[in-house]
Amino acid sequence: MMAQNKFEDLRTKTDDQLADQLVELKREQFNLRFQAATNQLERPARIKEVRRAIAQIKTLQTERSSSAVKA
Repeated sequence: MMAQNKFEDLRTKTDDQLADQLVELKREQFNLRFQAATNQLERPARIKEVRRAIAQIKTLQTERSSSAVKA
């Protein structure tokens, strides 16, 4: 249920806001991978959370671009 609410929150954001958030998440993902490689990772589950958030944003962007093409 909570994940659904987060996804709905993403739907209310503009394309620019989504793009900015995607950049931030990719930067965080890079830092988490680096921490994992050096055994300094505090919350391993965060990697999965970030990956999932990136996928949700990309899904929304694809939905919006395909609906824009149809319109």
